[in-house]
Amino acid sequence: MNQAIIDYYRCPQNLAHFRLDGMVSEDSRRFSFQADEIISNLRHERYAKNGDGIRPRLADSRMVRRLYYRLRPFLPFPLRRQLQRARLSDWKTIPFPQWPVDRTVEQLLERLLMLSMEVQGIRRVPFVWFWPDGAMSCAVMTHDVEQLAGRRFCSQLMDLDESMGIGSSFQVVPEGRYAVPEGFLEEIRDRGFEINIHDLNHDGRLFWNREEFLRRAAEINEYGRRYRALGFRSGVLYRNQTWYGALQFSYDMSVPSVAHLEAQRGGCCSVMPFFIGRMLELPVTTVQDYSLFHILNDYSIDLWKQQLEAITEQHGLASFIVHPDYIIEGRARATYQALLEHLARMREERKTWIALPREVDRWWRERSQMNVVFDARGWRVEGRGKERARLAFATIVGNKLAFSVEERQCSPEPLSV
Repeated sequence: MNQAIIDYYRCPQNLAHFRLDGMVSEDSRRFSFQADEIISNLRHERYAKNGDGIRPRLADSRMVRRLYYRLRPFLPFPLRRQLQRARLSDWKTIPFPQWPVDRTVEQLLERLLMLSMEVQGIRRVPFVWFWPDGAMSCAVMTHDVEQLAGRRFCSQLMDLDESMGIGSSFQVVPEGRYAVPEGFLEEIRDRGFEINIHDLNHDGRLFWNREEFLRRAAEINEYGRRYRALGFRSGVLYRNQTWYGALQFSYDMSVPSVAHLEAQRGGCCSVMPFFIGRMLELPVTTVQDYSLFHILNDYSIDLWKQQLEAITEQHGLASFIVHPDYIIEGRARATYQALLEHLARMREERKTWIALPREVDRWWRERSQMNVVFDARGWRVEGRGKERARLAFATIVGNKLAFSVEERQCSPEPLSV
């Protein structure tokens, strides 16, 4: 069975004794290799050209970017917003990834599993369910603190999150933007929230060249240790996954699923966590509040609800970026309050696990080491963290896969052949 399928589903590593013919053709091996390469290319955005999935753009040139970030501190907010709207004005014309949610990676993995099952004559395959305690999906709330006004608003923002019983992480810029008092960090920790590192100084230059990146990465790693941060997010979601090995964090949150409204176009085409080397990627799978309010001029939660529905219906990770800087104003704050209330309802009605990023990271790492085994008692999950794991089954129904989750951690049923 294809290794990408095993890694994603955590299904039994050897299903050979369930094959009808016990044979794997060279064509199958070639197809398996090509599928792994395609999945990797999508997750790492290798299909994109110059950061744009469609074509090179003048606005993406280094000279224009350098000029913009040099002038940015002196540009009034309304002018910056107009420039950004002009820069992103073609977002509706981008055919791939698919707006507003793209699951190309998951759809490919589902198709691969179906083909593997059909070749082997198997109708039902056990695997480790995606989320702990039988949750049907997951949601993560994150807050990037960009300016002093946003830092000052964080206490009130924690009040809002706490009122709905929702934990969140605060990504802090360690240099240049504002002072980071120890008392500020302690309040976040003491109230049960999470601290992560947000770039070094948020000047948009982190990935401009390899030498400078390595220098900054060393400083970023030091701040990570000092702040006891497990996670990282780059400024403006600029990224180059091939350089991530220099970052000493457990997880990253800088790769959008669909980047139509981001300064760097592309997207990983996935709504599930995945590993980039030793670091886990928690992709950004919903529109940022800034883009919603100031690019789309939309102060409803309709788009967020649409994305949530599409992601959670397929058992994915709905991850949000809401800046304290942009919800100080009453209308934006009311929109965020409505989102929190909607998430709280989904937690009760749709069994959505609302977790801190570090909790998702911990679970996904444990799950990556779990295995499904079969013995006299039937199928069961083995591995660290198995107490929260649930056994699930993938079944071919018509021309697609259907999933079912066992209430117990084991099942006496054999595979259906």
